[in-house]
Amino acid sequence: MKIQVRRGASVDVDSLVDRNLKDVIRRRLASRPVVVLTGPRTVGKSTLLRACAHLHDVPVIDLDDPSVRRSVEADPTHFATTPVEPVCFDEFQHVPEILSAIKAELNRDLRPGRYILTGSTRYSSLPRLGQALTGRAHVMTIWPLSQGELRGRRENFLEALFADPRSLITPAPSQTSRADYESMILTGGFPVALGLPEAERTAWFKDFVSMVIDRDVLEIRKVRQRQVLPLILRHLAARTASTVKASDIGAAVGLDQRLVGDYIGLLEAVFLIHRLEAFGRTLGGKVARSPKVHLIDSGLAAHVLGITRRKLNRRDPAALTEFGRVVETFAVNELVKQAGWSEEFVEFSHFRTRDQREVDLVIESHEGDVVGVEVKAKASIEEKDFQGLRLLRDRLGPNFVAGVLLNLGQQSFRHDDRLFVMPLDRLWTRPQEAVAQETGG
Repeated sequence: MKIQVRRGASVDVDSLVDRNLKDVIRRRLASRPVVVLTGPRTVGKSTLLRACAHLHDVPVIDLDDPSVRRSVEADPTHFATTPVEPVCFDEFQHVPEILSAIKAELNRDLRPGRYILTGSTRYSSLPRLGQALTGRAHVMTIWPLSQGELRGRRENFLEALFADPRSLITPAPSQTSRADYESMILTGGFPVALGLPEAERTAWFKDFVSMVIDRDVLEIRKVRQRQVLPLILRHLAARTASTVKASDIGAAVGLDQRLVGDYIGLLEAVFLIHRLEAFGRTLGGKVARSPKVHLIDSGLAAHVLGITRRKLNRRDPAALTEFGRVVETFAVNELVKQAGWSEEFVEFSHFRTRDQREVDLVIESHEGDVVGVEVKAKASIEEKDFQGLRLLRDRLGPNFVAGVLLNLGQQSFRHDDRLFVMPLDRLWTRPQEAVAQETGG
């Protein structure tokens, strides 16, 4: 199946097994006894696992298959000690006892490269039995496909920001139009949804949410009020790229805030949302501490919010407001994806003061260097757009490497000391490519 990713170009979705993360898995397997691939359903974990298994000429033990699941439940030790390695288990959360069997085997032999596991439940949310491999396993999150992966390239925007943000500046304008951005943001990065027409994609996302709630959430815990989970997800989508308080959602849906907080944790555990904690441990007492919530995929967020191309084309005010938040979620998710294969170890957070000065994304390196990213769903810029970045720069001093305002415009330039403006597509295009497009090369 081929899909259009930009004007005049398409990509074969079936070939996307050769993802940017494939080489990272190989490297981690060379130094760790267990590699665990977690992430949303249908995102490509099983495809990656099969590719790794094929490379090593070993089978995949598919725990999504009821008959296989029953066999493994009956004798997990037998399956954990097969003579061919790495032993590959798909959807391990269905039989968490297999992790205890693997742990027992690792107590005997801790060689690297022994196991690869995939799961659609966040590893840290599993019961104690499910976390038996903590300290012995390297856990990797497999996200929906990035824009670079859709174009067959490895993005290095994140690394370039810390190394030399000036290298990302070019006099050549971006060739990506607002219509192009709208198309890629409404589509998202789930492989199955990429080639579907808008109406069919809407139906797919609807089925996807139902499947995750009915299967994965209820596998973690019995939820008496299962019907309220889609409603809470809708409220979270309306607040994507915003700080969220369980008490506010609780008041809206008529539930106790502690129960709502528990349900939000469940939705995070099955990879429908993720949270950005607040940055500001060293910035004084006027920094807000509430986390921000982002849906795991911009296409999913647009579906839950009911944003369509038609609504955007007719300039529906509510759709445009909600689309602005989804643009931020899209940009944040693209950068989080890049961290998965980047050589730069980073942590993500957001920054916001009680007087509403904020930075959408704060990226901190292992050495304590900080980059701030602000996202605007418009082509123009205003001086007030830099308030949060300036505050962060002034407070952090030399630890502040760069502040970047990403927007839907075409130009990239230095705005002020360590502050830059860049088009959103700079996340996946390189400056030399922009120059080549401008000159027809």
